[in-house]
Amino acid sequence: MNPSVQEVFKAITARYTAEELITLRQKVSEETKALLAERLRPYGIVVDGYNIVNFDFSDEFNKAVEEKLTAEQKALKAQRDLERVKVEAQQKIEQAKAEAEALRIQREQITPELLRLREIEVQRMAVEKWDGKLPNVTGGAVPFLPLPEGR
Repeated sequence: MNPSVQEVFKAITARYTAEELITLRQKVSEETKALLAERLRPYGIVVDGYNIVNFDFSDEFNKAVEEKLTAEQKALKAQRDLERVKVEAQQKIEQAKAEAEALRIQREQITPELLRLREIEVQRMAVEKWDGKLPNVTGGAVPFLPLPEGR
């Protein structure tokens, strides 16, 4: 049975890169179990499960794989950030178009009568705020600028 396990394991793991063996451990385990069950069935052996506990690679390789995965995650994040910025920029463009359209419509609605009405409203609001007292202004002399003599 031991040679069959080793042979099946080598056959399955040969299909993957070392990096994939780490990241796709569950898939490798399932494929190994299926092939091992097929190989041992003629001998009346039933394989209920097959677990890969750990792949042992050098520390440098493990670190390189981890750095590569981190770099890929950062690249995906940068891509998502770029897409978000593009969407936000498009939203700003659409908002500016809507504001420009609103201003255009307002300009079309402005008439001399409307302007006069607005002036009257502003005057009415000023009268409503006035407390009936005239302002007292004191001080505040304008500085004199010396002019050259002879002028």
